[in-house]
Amino acid sequence: QVQLVESGGGLVQAGGSLRLSCAASGSIFSINAMLWYRQAPGKQREFVAAITSGGSTNYADSVKGRFTISRDNAKNTVYLQMNSLKPEDTAIYYCAAATIGTTTWGQGTQVTVSS
Repeated sequence: QVQLVESGGGLVQAGGSLRLSCAASGSIFSINAMLWYRQAPGKQREFVAAITSGGSTNYADSVKGRFTISRDNAKNTVYLQMNSLKPEDTAIYYCAAATIGTTTWGQGTQVTVSS
């Protein structure tokens, strides 16, 4: 099993930056990809970014050019650097670990962008 702990959320003004972290523990060797999702109030959870075990990355169109996903294998941690934040980026951000047959979710961290 994989356990995930997110951190780094908070309140920031529009145009500002935040970096989210997701620390993984447990059966990390089984992880094929790490992902970030977000869920705004009254909306469905949506994909934000992903990084595979091979280092390939993918982004939602809404965050391309502003967000960067990266990882530190030595720390078993994945990051989401968020720049040029907009009020519409306000959401709970969830980290997820994709393994064969299942996806494990973190508890989420709140990001609030004020205008």
